[in-house]
Amino acid sequence: MAVHTVLQLLLLLSCISSTATTAKTPLAARASGSGAPRHQQGIRRFPSANCPNKCGDMDIMFPFGIGPGCSRQTGFDLFCDNTTYHPMLYLSDRVTEVMFMGDTGGPTGIIGGILIDLSIAISTSPSAEVHNASLKTPSSNFVFALSDLYITVCNFYTYLIGNSNISPEIPFCTSCDADESDSEPDMVYGKKCNDGPPFEAYMVANPVQLKFVPLEESRQVQRQTATVEAKLYWNINDQHTCATASADEANFACVSKHSSCVDTMYMPGYSCCCDAGYTGNPYVLGGCSRDNGYNPSAGRNVTCTRSCGQIKVPFPFGLEDGCSGKTEFILSCDPLDSTLNLEFETKERITNINITEGFLDTEGVSGDQLEPSFYNQYYISDRDSMRLRWVIANLTCQEAHQNISTYACVSHNSRCLHSDSTVMGYRCKCNDGYAGNPYVTGPNGCECKVPGLCKGVCHNTVGSYFCTNCSGIAIGLGIGFGLLLLCLSAMFIFRRWRRDIQKKLRRKWFTENHGLLLEKLIASSEDGNERTKIFSLGELEQATNNFDHTRILGHGGHGMVYKGILCDKRVVAIKKPKVIKQGEIDQFINEVAILSQINHRNIVKLYGCCLETEVPLLVYDFVPNGSLFDIIHSDPSNNVSLSWDGCLRIAAQAAGALYYLHSAASISVFHRDVKSSNILLDANYTAKVADFGASRLVHIDQTHVTTHVQGTFGYLDPEYFRTGQLNEKSDVYSFGVLLLELLLRRKPVFTNESGSAQSLSSYFLGEMQARPISEIVAAQVRDEATEEEIISVASLAEMCLRIQGEERPTMKEVEMTLQLLHTKRSMSSHVTPENGRAEPSVPSHSGNGVDPASADSQRCYSLEQEFLSSASLPR
Repeated sequence: MAVHTVLQLLLLLSCISSTATTAKTPLAARASGSGAPRHQQGIRRFPSANCPNKCGDMDIMFPFGIGPGCSRQTGFDLFCDNTTYHPMLYLSDRVTEVMFMGDTGGPTGIIGGILIDLSIAISTSPSAEVHNASLKTPSSNFVFALSDLYITVCNFYTYLIGNSNISPEIPFCTSCDADESDSEPDMVYGKKCNDGPPFEAYMVANPVQLKFVPLEESRQVQRQTATVEAKLYWNINDQHTCATASADEANFACVSKHSSCVDTMYMPGYSCCCDAGYTGNPYVLGGCSRDNGYNPSAGRNVTCTRSCGQIKVPFPFGLEDGCSGKTEFILSCDPLDSTLNLEFETKERITNINITEGFLDTEGVSGDQLEPSFYNQYYISDRDSMRLRWVIANLTCQEAHQNISTYACVSHNSRCLHSDSTVMGYRCKCNDGYAGNPYVTGPNGCECKVPGLCKGVCHNTVGSYFCTNCSGIAIGLGIGFGLLLLCLSAMFIFRRWRRDIQKKLRRKWFTENHGLLLEKLIASSEDGNERTKIFSLGELEQATNNFDHTRILGHGGHGMVYKGILCDKRVVAIKKPKVIKQGEIDQFINEVAILSQINHRNIVKLYGCCLETEVPLLVYDFVPNGSLFDIIHSDPSNNVSLSWDGCLRIAAQAAGALYYLHSAASISVFHRDVKSSNILLDANYTAKVADFGASRLVHIDQTHVTTHVQGTFGYLDPEYFRTGQLNEKSDVYSFGVLLLELLLRRKPVFTNESGSAQSLSSYFLGEMQARPISEIVAAQVRDEATEEEIISVASLAEMCLRIQGEERPTMKEVEMTLQLLHTKRSMSSHVTPENGRAEPSVPSHSGNGVDPASADSQRCYSLEQEFLSSASLPR
């Protein structure tokens, strides 16, 4: 997933939990401004009366505005040209056309985005062969997103210059045909072009400098035009954070009741959004309101087109104005190839609309886009399939039923269902025994089309049905037995055919996943056959009861994990990764071959893999006691906590494992996703580093690799995020955040006292300058650890978090420091080496008296106990 999409998701989630995490301003203070300081010069909190709210079909919403006094400040001024057949909207320069404006109260309003289009006239001659141009934003409220920059120009190489992160020698990827602007080619006029990092997530302030160099054969061209399509992200930047902005009530932009303030991460400033369950414009008084924009009567429009090629388009969706329940359900049908798409900006192609279960089947989604992401407040992409789930409105069933004129479940024998997914709202479904469309009345609504409702024959009427008794029982029985015999025969033939197809398909996946190559790699290793096995799909299906949902252990960052029991009684964790590209299969096989040779007591053991599926399955040793994250951030009522001695021991073990990966293995491995949830704890609470789904292999002569930025917010190395260059110091930075979690017992991204989201690293480095470290750490740590230990671990964390990677220590140095601290503490407190806990003479300071490292802990149990407890699960 592109990083700017992740930013949208994180910020939208922060808005959903706005009652606890965002800055609020009382409505009275917003409306009146009584007692507030004077307005900053040039800033308007409210638009003037009679400001235009449309330019053609495009809505204009404050802080943007057309005309004097209609925008918050001059940077948000727009110009509408009404002299053309279709009115055209421009930025204040009256040259840059605005093609799309996001809803200020929805997801695009959190990271505000507008799509622009402009033309650059290129003049060349034999004496002037290079043309320079620049793209400028209207004010400092805007930045360019290079990931959404498309340039259409023929017979010219285009270069982005003046940026240290972009090679000035490699041309920018362009197209000659405007219809191919989304194709993202990796070659332009025979040269490789710059389509990799840092474009995927790079934001740049104005200006963007461009250089156009004509091809040799076209140097006589006197004039050419380059078309530029770009996306501008915007925010309110008269204050840098929500905390300072909300304190300045006279200029605070989030004026609507039921609105929240969110700090923007990519540039100083903030944005406003409506709270969960509300829609509209948070920048105007009364702008955020409950969702009531559904129109059930549009379903009775018989003139509407209800298909796109072979795909049915049932209500509440529609293809024309007045044919859908709301504007967000308008779809577009390409008349050339009959492809169906959503109207808003996505790359999905809809292949099926399921009214009963509330989802859209899609295709054409890359693996990066399969992460959950919000398109607007009514849609979210499914984590485990290429589907978009949707709701009718952001209301509960009780709220929706109060307004019968906008209530969606209009068909008889239909009911309302409240969505329990991240998208908040309701949808409709036919009652049990009925089928049809619950969103319409009449014969296409919920009817008794499901057998078993009547003892005789079921007859449909408008909105209801009636039953009649059966006749010709003997004839019916005869026909029935004949049909049954025919069906059984057909079922037998079908199953046999399907079994043969499955065998061929499994062999196909085994071959395409380079199973023969992996077999040779394992056979060539001296002890490869003892360590690693290539499992058949049948073995893993038996181990997991056909991947039963009761066996799911959790959803990792790179796939789903199941618990299984092999035929030799070993309890294992089977990881089912997400779809990967075919070009990554070779690297996957190489990683399996390398990880199968890693033998370290603090790294989760890889038993083998299965290559008979489209996405290979990985089989690991089962680690029963959860993750370090679960323990240090658990609810105090769970009666489980981790002593300071246990923290030092686990941190030293994890550091040793990472040092082994960096330096001691046959080939270096950069983990790329070091975090407390990837440090698992076995039956003896020994640390096990896990989840190598994002890891990268590095040859011994390499110092770094250039990759797409990937990781977890709060742990992500800022130098790696900025340059796209991954090295061993990136893992060191993430480990420094883990040390802060142990010291402060706070999550990597937490809610500060002002109600805003803040990273743990920035909080720690700021507080270190203001007060002693003993006042910053958690109370439990302050009670158990010595002052020397606290200062040593805090200093080590501070070195790991330095901005420049070359100033950070190596994992070897980190491990040696932690091992020395733990050894000194063990000698001073008589810690026994068998179980890593203090002698009874040492008082416990775990807060509730329970240390998870103790042999009596309720969560600690042996592998044999794990097998016995799992024997009751369905097999």
